[in-house]
Amino acid sequence: MKKTINTLENNERKSTQALMQEIWSAIDNGYTDFEINACGQHNIGGSVWSKNGDNLNFYIKNPGQRTGSMGVKGTNIYVSGSAPADTGWLNSGAKIVVMGDSGDTTGHCAASGKIYIAGNVGTRSGALMKKDPKFDAPELWVLKSTGSFSFEFMGGGIAVVCGLGCENMNSVLGDRACVGMVGGIVYVRGSVKNLSDDVFILDLDENDIDFLSTGLKVYLGEIQKEEHYNKLCDFSKWHKIVAKTYEERQKQNNISLKTYRINKWMEEIGGSIFSDLTSDDFIACDLVQTSKSRLRKPNWKNYAYSAPCEYNCPIKIPTQKRFSLLREGKIKEALELVLEYSPFPASVCGQVCPNLCLNNCSRLKVDEPMDVKTLGSLSENIKVESVKITKQQKIAIIGAGAAGISTAWQLARNGYETEIFEQDDKIGGKLAQVIPEERLCKEILDTEISRFENLGIKIHTSTKVTNELFETLTKDFDAVVIAIGAHGAVVIPFEGYERLIKGLNFLKDAKNGKKYNLGENVVVIGAGNAAMDVVTEVYKQGVKNVTAIDIKEPSAFEKEIKAVEKLGAKILWPCFTHKITKDGVYLKDGRLLKADSVIIAVGDRPVFDFLNKDYLDEKSKIKINEFMQTENSKVFAIGDAIKSGLFTNAIADGKHCAENVMKFLNGEPLTAVKEKDLIPNHRIKSEYYECYHPTCDNEQNRCLSCGYCRDCGLCRQSCPQNAIFRIEKENGKFEYISDFEKCIGCGICAGLCPCGIWEMEDNK
Repeated sequence: MKKTINTLENNERKSTQALMQEIWSAIDNGYTDFEINACGQHNIGGSVWSKNGDNLNFYIKNPGQRTGSMGVKGTNIYVSGSAPADTGWLNSGAKIVVMGDSGDTTGHCAASGKIYIAGNVGTRSGALMKKDPKFDAPELWVLKSTGSFSFEFMGGGIAVVCGLGCENMNSVLGDRACVGMVGGIVYVRGSVKNLSDDVFILDLDENDIDFLSTGLKVYLGEIQKEEHYNKLCDFSKWHKIVAKTYEERQKQNNISLKTYRINKWMEEIGGSIFSDLTSDDFIACDLVQTSKSRLRKPNWKNYAYSAPCEYNCPIKIPTQKRFSLLREGKIKEALELVLEYSPFPASVCGQVCPNLCLNNCSRLKVDEPMDVKTLGSLSENIKVESVKITKQQKIAIIGAGAAGISTAWQLARNGYETEIFEQDDKIGGKLAQVIPEERLCKEILDTEISRFENLGIKIHTSTKVTNELFETLTKDFDAVVIAIGAHGAVVIPFEGYERLIKGLNFLKDAKNGKKYNLGENVVVIGAGNAAMDVVTEVYKQGVKNVTAIDIKEPSAFEKEIKAVEKLGAKILWPCFTHKITKDGVYLKDGRLLKADSVIIAVGDRPVFDFLNKDYLDEKSKIKINEFMQTENSKVFAIGDAIKSGLFTNAIADGKHCAENVMKFLNGEPLTAVKEKDLIPNHRIKSEYYECYHPTCDNEQNRCLSCGYCRDCGLCRQSCPQNAIFRIEKENGKFEYISDFEKCIGCGICAGLCPCGIWEMEDNK
């Protein structure tokens, strides 16, 4: 779709900010082509992209400075006349075509993309152009001439100055071109004077002629000057300018440090500037040292830190490792890896989890977070073999919700005989009993529960654990894990509380198909995630108006709130309930919220009716230490039985509890939960990555692989001393090492590593 934007209406000029906001909004609405009648607004076409990867085309009249600044791949910019300064500044992949002249600093700091100018460019154009080895080199094509100091401090890329119509000029590159140039190539046609001493001017070779022959045809086509092709293909009038190497510059300008010290600084025989004050051993060291004399040294610290996704996941699933395996083509290993951490990758990670990993994903610095939900769902049908019991000890687990199943999953896969005791007639806990099918597909959950059941664990359903049975379990089993969840609905004793419907009971009944006669208006007391589930089910039962209230800002996740608001629900806060009557809910400020039914969903508590008081504190909560052990060292408690949380918190508790149970049974010291340090944000170089919309074909390539080496080899390619080596190890593993005899501790490896693997340390 094409959109025309006029920036001058009724003699009022639209600001640059307003113009850019209009462009961004239009892109979000599917527009890809823009005709912009500008009035000097700057940065048009720069740093924009389509979420679905479509190319964006800008046709601009009268642009301001920095047209196409920081333009990205997939953006095409066409300027109908001339353009002022900074056109293509920091260009990162865009194609920019200017049909007239372009001002000072055209292509300044360009790193990729192509800039085609149909006239002259101003002073310092092409300055600081550079090349990232991961991307195509930037190109700047100029039909006529440049201003002075062009290509100053150029570090990479290609410039082509055609000198057309400039045959009588003293220099088509102006005065003192290529000062400080250290890389790249400048092709120039015509006379050049007063070049910097930092460069050589050379004749073209066959590769140069091939490049220009092909490139000129494309360039002249873009600026609609094809008639000049044959004239410009007289390559006898062309030269190329390249930078001198460091060694070549040293030979022409400088004496060695040793020569300077002996002959100038400190002559053995008097006469030097300091010889009468001090003596010298005349041993000259290089300015930059290697080995033990380095100030700093690099260490390849692969997976020494947690990625933000892993760090913020309660289960600590290393998602960056999963995407790394996918990049290597190891799809089976990638999908199986998550099963080392959770038996519910598709149900929990793929559906009900709020995905705290996504909220903190480093990819947000580039475009959008990684698609972890889909990645989790892909593991739904991964098969596992039934377990083989290899250990003598037996463990009993009370409760078959997320926490209990997670514990049993880990213990059984480590060869322990495990039995589960569940009072419901099926396993799955609140995942199976409470969560509406809008949030959790029954077929997916059933598939993952079947996978768990196929392990061969003994499962006793419809078995309520009494005090007597609990005592038997503690005697007959080597360890007992209490994972009963929280199934006691909390009811606040307002006046008229007996009229309340308990939210947890309502959800369980609704999941089993029971219909309530709720009337037309319902008030739900509570605005957490469970309350949002209640609201959803209430609407499914035909209620017209639902209002959720809370004493504080709703604690439900934003997506859950938006989902119920889309259904028509209202959420009010702060609201303090005074009493419940047949008319509805009276608030303490005197308001009446009319309701035919009132449901309370402000939390649930575990029911410990099978424990004696020694296990409980004064608030009737179970007492545990930092290792999840109770008063009885062989009894552990986890999940909502000790603290309400997400399903991921329960699964994480199960994994950690299983580890401590195994240590307990083996007589090893138990460990508290200890998190690996989060990789510092500044270590992740988001500039390495392109901006594009996620698809099934490229998702694994989008991952920034925070703290986990993606084997890109940039460190090895960029080391000025060739001191970095890659070592192949067993099972396809690898390692990068730095040769201390060659390494000068410059820190380039750490500075450009996109994953933050290399770490510089003081060389003590």
